[in-house]
Amino acid sequence: MILGLFRRSARDATIDRLYGAIVAQAREPAFFRDHGVPDTVDGRFEMVVLHVFLVLHRLKQESEERRELGQALFDLLFADFDRALRELGVADTKVPKKIREMSQAFYGRTRAYDEALASGEAQALEEALARNVRADATADTAALASYVRAAAADIAAIPYATLAAGSITFPPVPKGPQPKGPLS
Repeated sequence: MILGLFRRSARDATIDRLYGAIVAQAREPAFFRDHGVPDTVDGRFEMVVLHVFLVLHRLKQESEERRELGQALFDLLFADFDRALRELGVADTKVPKKIREMSQAFYGRTRAYDEALASGEAQALEEALARNVRADATADTAALASYVRAAAADIAAIPYATLAAGSITFPPVPKGPQPKGPLS
């Protein structure tokens, strides 16, 4: 009976697959190479948060029961953040405070992205991305914002059953603005 507490459910494996696909997309090198996202712990945090937001944004269209998938995804996200902080050497006594700060950042970003997408104004999303994701807040975020809008539309079209099976695909990451040099 006690061993049953340590068994992983099929639901856990589904959430793991879904989260794994999100993290793989968030680590796509083009974000860091072409879109000015800093290849740092903070930059990677921002990209994971952005991609989890896209899935949660889709799931909010579902019934309360089906939105439990989003809660399970959120729980795994923060369990992963906790693990990562410990691997980075953050003291056990400091981890709860860091997780609290990360959760506040998560909610702030998701609110900003949700409001920007709902507004339909391209500039609103570009500004939210510039504030949160980009190393240089004055950099051009049009290509990244275009990707986010395309990803939101693509994910909105994914049937719930597909997401509940742990499957998700994201659109390809477009090439970002190319630097202008003397040969351009």
